[in-house]
Amino acid sequence: MPRPPHRLVSTCVGTVTAGLLATGAALAAPDDDPPRGSGSAMGAYLGYGPPGVARIPYLSHWLGGREIRVGHTYLPGDQWSGIEGDVDFLADWAEWRRGDDDRMFVLNVPMQARNEDRVPDWQVAQLIRAGAEGQYDRHFRKLAERLVSLGAQDTVIVLGWEMNGTTYTHRCAPDPQNWKAYWRRVVNAMRSVPGQEFKFDFAPNRGTDAIGWTKCYPGDDVVDVIGMDSYDQGPGRTFEEHVRQPYGLQQHVDFAKAHGKQISYPEWGLFRNGDNAEYIRQMLKWIDQHKPLYHTITDYCPHGVWRCKDNPRSAKVFREAMGEHKPSEPTPTVPTPAVPTPVVPTPVVPTPAVPTPVVPTPVVPSPQVPTPQVPTPDVPKPDVPKPDVPKPDVTVPSTDPEPSPGVSVPVPPDPTPSPQPTRPPAPKPDVPKPDVPKPDVPKPDVPKPEPKPEPKPQPNDSREWCLPLTFGDWLNSLVGNQSFCFRFDWGEDSGFWPF
Repeated sequence: MPRPPHRLVSTCVGTVTAGLLATGAALAAPDDDPPRGSGSAMGAYLGYGPPGVARIPYLSHWLGGREIRVGHTYLPGDQWSGIEGDVDFLADWAEWRRGDDDRMFVLNVPMQARNEDRVPDWQVAQLIRAGAEGQYDRHFRKLAERLVSLGAQDTVIVLGWEMNGTTYTHRCAPDPQNWKAYWRRVVNAMRSVPGQEFKFDFAPNRGTDAIGWTKCYPGDDVVDVIGMDSYDQGPGRTFEEHVRQPYGLQQHVDFAKAHGKQISYPEWGLFRNGDNAEYIRQMLKWIDQHKPLYHTITDYCPHGVWRCKDNPRSAKVFREAMGEHKPSEPTPTVPTPAVPTPVVPTPVVPTPAVPTPVVPTPVVPSPQVPTPQVPTPDVPKPDVPKPDVPKPDVTVPSTDPEPSPGVSVPVPPDPTPSPQPTRPPAPKPDVPKPDVPKPDVPKPDVPKPEPKPEPKPQPNDSREWCLPLTFGDWLNSLVGNQSFCFRFDWGEDSGFWPF
């Protein structure tokens, strides 16, 4: 738990002397012998839940295998559910406790919700009065039932710790009488649960603080252990002052003895004076001398000695005092005879040099693949015969012939030129394109063009001459075979008609 600063109280020598005489206590300061450890159950606060449980064996290893008998943790005091034990880590600590009958589980339990919220005194007084009237009994009864159900029925309950200070809402100073009544109600509520075997630890701060802690003591019937939290801080600059001051270490021991109670130190460690190895040494001597029921050092910075690397000198003292010192029996030393090992020379066998044969690489000629010559076929062009159009021998008649019907023959001014017949167009044969043969493929047969159709034979006595008209196969199939005809009407007696 983080340690808040404690209020320093100025005291005078007369007050100290009066307090000591009133208690009749004999001062029991530690002697000068080095600390030898303690037969008391020892532990350390290492963390709230599973991490704190897991660190226990490592602390034991650091102390040379010393058994860590005390597991110590705190319930959160922000809400009542936490005070009722409704936290997941409580089961982990209960399981650790059940692992060995010699172990002890110490649990700090707040007496008020909002326990670290700096609640003002007047409101704290109201809360204390409500607790004394039994308004919070049910919360503590639930806690007791939970601990019993987890098998932690013998837990040491540090109830309302440091009640003489100014830090916590469960402090005593605002109303000491009702505070003691409230404590009694809590203890009786938890003891009413069947199966419980709790021990209740009344643990104030060392010194007077806000109020002398004996004024808050609730009675022997509801207290089993009287503890004390003591850190290396004021009041007092030296450990001797920690012992002799009012409500200090000596008065704590004497008060417990007078009430027939065991003592404990739930929290102790370094603080204001840094790495103070002398404080660790003197505190361990005090513990060894007065044999508390248990003691747990607060092991985190700035208080600790194992996990806090800022305190190496104190850590060394603590480890030497609390570590497990097992007596070691001397082991007889048996000399081992030196047997000389004979040196056997290893023969050097020469390795013959085997020449590596040179294997010529054969030259493989690359084959030249001739490129095949693909002959281009000669496609013969067909000879298309041109039709011969006969030219008639025209003789200019001496007499004007009568014109034939349907033919108009003009009379030329000059009888010398002859009328020229119109030449029909030569038909174009359909020549199919030959396929180009591949190599080793016979040449295709090129079809010969169809001959031009012969003109129809004209009768010998005809005066009309007809020439066939060819428009191609496709057009001829549509229009049929057509002819162009012309007629010569020169008469049979003209002497020019050839037939």
